[in-house]
Amino acid sequence: MNGYKFGPGADLQGADLSKTNLSYADLYKANLSYADLYKANLSGANLSYAILVGIKIVGGNLSGANLSGANLSGAILVDANLFDADLSVADLSGANLRGVNLSGADLSGANLTGANLTGAYLTGNLSGLVLTDANLRGADLTNAYLYCANLRGAKLINAYLYAADLSGADLFGANLRGANLSTANLSGAYLYCANLRGANLEDACLYAADLSGANLSGADLSGADLSGADLDDADLSGADLSCATMPDGRTND
Repeated sequence: MNGYKFGPGADLQGADLSKTNLSYADLYKANLSYADLYKANLSGANLSYAILVGIKIVGGNLSGANLSGANLSGAILVDANLFDADLSVADLSGANLRGVNLSGADLSGANLTGANLTGAYLTGNLSGLVLTDANLRGADLTNAYLYCANLRGAKLINAYLYAADLSGADLFGANLRGANLSTANLSGAYLYCANLRGANLEDACLYAADLSGANLSGADLSGADLSGADLDDADLSGADLSCATMPDGRTND
């Protein structure tokens, strides 16, 4: 196909594969680093443990693809479709995933350090995900399972985290300004010095969460469970705490 040989372990480094149909192709451990796959069809393809460093898959279709253990560091996947893809323990550090559809994708144990996920759509299994310093501005993480995820320094400005499970997550210094966290589970989360200014935390569970030094000014904490939470040096100016359960267990009037 196009003069290239395809198969497990194939060397396709720097290849021009734009608009190529590679659906269900077996490219296990193949080297596609810096290849151009603009609008290529890789749905259902086996790319497990493939080398995809710096690859360009703008607008490509990777739905249902197996990318477990693949190296996608620095990859450009803008507006790609990764619906139901397996990205478990994949390296996506520094990747550009702006506007990507990751609904139903398995990202458990994946590394997304410094990745651009602006406006991305993420649901499914995100447990243990490394999102240190990632840009998730305006991303949709409704009902996402982010148990014990690493979101240190992540930018979640205006992100939609309605009913997300962030229990035990590390959000040290994260920017959640204006984020929608209503009914989210943040029990035991580490939110030290996090920016939650104007965030919606209505009916959220913050049981035993560390919010010391956090900026909660203007936040909606009505009905939130803050029992056992650490609010030492937190800024609660202008915050709505009506009907919230306070750290000492008392319900705020």
